[in-house]
Amino acid sequence: MEILFIIKKLIASLLMPFSIGLIIFSLGIYFVLKKKVQKGKWFLVTGFIWIAIVSHSSFANFILQPLENSYQKLNNIPKDTKYIVFLGGDMENRGWEVLRIYKELGGAKIITSGYEGRGETPEAIKSANILREIGIKEENIIQYPKPKDTKEEAKNIKEVLKDEPFVLVTSAYHMKRAMLIFKQEGLLPTPAPTDFLIKDSDSFISLPDGYSLNKTQKAWHEYIGLFWANLVMFLVE
Repeated sequence: MEILFIIKKLIASLLMPFSIGLIIFSLGIYFVLKKKVQKGKWFLVTGFIWIAIVSHSSFANFILQPLENSYQKLNNIPKDTKYIVFLGGDMENRGWEVLRIYKELGGAKIITSGYEGRGETPEAIKSANILREIGIKEENIIQYPKPKDTKEEAKNIKEVLKDEPFVLVTSAYHMKRAMLIFKQEGLLPTPAPTDFLIKDSDSFISLPDGYSLNKTQKAWHEYIGLFWANLVMFLVE
């Protein structure tokens, strides 16, 4: 399973906008070195234009909008909710929403999830440690440090929650895919999106930048994930 996960990650990384731009650039350099200058120039210019487009805030927001508009901020929290699922760590953004909902509910259990990625400590454990440090009781924290993706998170959480309703906290751009996958597993999540990346201050009159490229990358990754989740659902049915 580890090999399949690595292969899936590798294929996904090659399909990302920045990777596509680098591939186009590489073809341009290849043709120039092969003395096919005109063809090489075409690929180099195309690669430059491609990266300029995907690094612009207007393009990033254009593809982010359908994802972030799928669910609105959770204001009416179901009072009988006993669990809050905290996907993927990120105390600086998702964590604040988890704490807001926890305070509203009073006594709900927080399920942290997320593996170590490129680090040494799983995100689930990092989040749980911070939650303990700020006063959340040990008995109100459940950790799932093993799942490597949303599908595995849903399967593991299903073992504990079964048919129990819960609040699902994750970034707004990821919520659409997370809800699809969790519902595929027969779970009953109430979406609580946070970390909205589209800002009122974003302007069309701006230069391409790394932050906008990062937003494009995140949205693109979600569309690949949605395509895969829907394909799996279609093949299984």
